[in-house]
Amino acid sequence: VHRLVRVSPFDAAGRRQTSFSSIEVMPEFDDDANIEIRPEDIEVTAHRSSGAGGQHINKTDSAIRIVHLPTGIVVGCQTERSQLQNKEFALNMLRTKLYDIAQKERDDAIAGERKSQVGSGDRSEKIRTYNYPQGRITDHRIGFSVYSLDSFMNGNIGNMIEALISADTAEKLKSSEN
Repeated sequence: VHRLVRVSPFDAAGRRQTSFSSIEVMPEFDDDANIEIRPEDIEVTAHRSSGAGGQHINKTDSAIRIVHLPTGIVVGCQTERSQLQNKEFALNMLRTKLYDIAQKERDDAIAGERKSQVGSGDRSEKIRTYNYPQGRITDHRIGFSVYSLDSFMNGNIGNMIEALISADTAEKLKSSEN
């Protein structure tokens, strides 16, 4: 959370105005829909179809049932006349279900990571204050203030970066001693 304190140009009384801003930066992931199913991970059984269909379904084992052993997912297909077509259709259904599970796990992992990195956005979580009336920037994580706001906003941020690096180094040294 970044806090901005300024005198509002729209307030005739010249009162201070405080604004807060919070940002979340998360990486993008590619969707990899290529789900590979290893032959040793599945158990395929063929059986006779049920329902209407005449003598053909009474003579051939064209229906397919596939069990994915690692997850216990069971899919079956008996819509096509050929066992090969039913098997391909069932494997596609299994791939879809495995992809949905992988997507949910990835979404849960992203949500967990996001929750650990992003706070509630409350004012108490402020990182930095930009105080225009005083010409000051304060980084609240390390208690460091710079009294040249205009220069800082024009890109002269070296003092702040050096202070952040020093604080990070000191924290790493402190944690390595423990």
